[in-house]
Order: sequence, then structure tokens, then C-alpha cells
Amino acid sequence: MWLADQWKQYEIIDTSKGEKLERWGEHLLIRPDPQVIWNTPRAAHGWKHCGGHYHRSSKGGGEWEFFDLPGQWSIDYEPLGLIFQLKPFSFKHTGLFPEQAVNWEWFSNLIRNAGRPIRVLNLFAYTGGATLAAAKAGAQVTHVDASKGMVTWAKENARTSGLEQAPIRWIVDDCQKFVEREIRRGKTYDAVIMDPPSYGRGPGGEVWKIEDAIHPLVQLCANVLSKEPLFFLINSYTTGFAPSVLSYLLGLEIVPRFGGSVQADEIGLPVSRTGLALPCGSSGRWESS
Repeated sequence: MWLADQWKQYEIIDTSKGEKLERWGEHLLIRPDPQVIWNTPRAAHGWKHCGGHYHRSSKGGGEWEFFDLPGQWSIDYEPLGLIFQLKPFSFKHTGLFPEQAVNWEWFSNLIRNAGRPIRVLNLFAYTGGATLAAAKAGAQVTHVDASKGMVTWAKENARTSGLEQAPIRWIVDDCQKFVEREIRRGKTYDAVIMDPPSYGRGPGGEVWKIEDAIHPLVQLCANVLSKEPLFFLINSYTTGFAPSVLSYLLGLEIVPRFGGSVQADEIGLPVSRTGLALPCGSSGRWESS
């Protein structure tokens, strides 16, 4: 497992009964997590003294219960000098996936050591964690997401991270249609990052199902890579998608054209109270030789 263990202002304190107790800066949250199938004693103080608790509904979805939590706050990822704005919103999210820091570190090193300008395409880019990490490392980044609200949030994260003048293009669009247009325009990129949802809709109501769409999208993105690409990263939070599936996609579509090597594994976060690691999805990584 690739472990995001460099956080100072984020921490999973404990896990039990389908939930995790987290520290986001100065604030404690309790949120559901499908990986937490164990029923262990809730000895940590924060279980009874949290700022917010997201309750899952038996009918699907859920709602927040707030005790002592501001409408918005921020945390730093100190190793890369990034600052992220957080707020609780629907479906338990806060606007950041801390486990992705392990991927930020990986590709930031590749960008810094490339010895040449690197153009990165970040698809399903959400609130910009990967975009900001790549820009901080010196890349030119095209940030694409179908949600105007998420792109606005990402711009705010860029501002608080001191990257408002960084070479970032902010695009609100359906990711597949955008890539198709870039190919027609002859645009190329040295790296692709994609974090596709299991299910979603584009700005025009386009339906996305990962099991149907991920392979064609990887095929499409292979055609937007430059002659000397640096890396390709696929993230997945879809239950049942093993890391080997992501490895196979990259080995099938990228390696025959560009060589290089592929690795895939679970990504996760350490749990302070137990010393164990909580699985938080999978990533597949291709990098040039």
C-alpha cells in the first residue's frame, strides 16, 4: 500500500463501527467509511466530542449533524506548501481527499526532475489537489471538471496556496469531449492525471459509468500524449476495481506505444490509535523509462 503519511494537519485518529474519527486542522469530524467493518471500542476522546458527524441514511445518502464547526476553514499540506479550503457538503465530503498526497509526492518528484517544461492534463480535477501539486512542482496544468462550483473552489485553493499566477488553465467541461477537442486541435500533454467517479453526469447531462467509460477514455488520452510523455496516473474509488485492473489498462494502452513501466497499488492513510492503515482506493501509475 502507498501510504499518505506526511500530513501534520490531517489525521485519522480511530476507526470503528463503519466510521472514522478524523482531525482536520483543529476540528474533529466523524464520517462513514465502507472499509471499516470492525466493531472495536471507541476509546478515543473525540468520538464524543467532535465538531461534526455525518450520519448515513439507510435509504441512501445522509446528513450532517454539527456541534462546533465553522462554515469553512483551511489546512496546510506542509511538505508541498499547499493550503486547502474545506467545508462540509453533501455526501459526506469536505473538498479534499488526503490520501492523494502520496500521489502528489510521486509525480511532483517526476516533474521537478524532468529537466524540461512539463504540460499536465488533470481530468475530473475536483477541487484541485493534484493541479496545485503539479503547478507547485513547475508544470503547466490544464484543470478540467464538469462542475463549475468545483473549478471555482479549486481556484480559491490556488489563491490560498500562492498559485493564483501559476500557469493553470481552468476548464468547465465534460472530460471526454474536452480530450476529443484537444486531439482535433493537435494539443498534446506530457502527463495525464485522471480521478474518474464511479458514476456521474457531465454539464450537458452526459452519463458516466466507470465500468463502461474508463477504457475508452484511457485509449483516447493515449492520443493526447506528447512524443515523450512523463507519466500517467489513474485513481479509482470504485468498489471492486482492484489495483491490477488499473495496471492492466495502462499496460494495454500506454506501454506498447511509449515503453516505460507500470505500478499499481492501494492507497491509504495511517490510523493513529491502532497503527494500522485504512485503505482509501487504488492508483495505477505509468512512468517513462
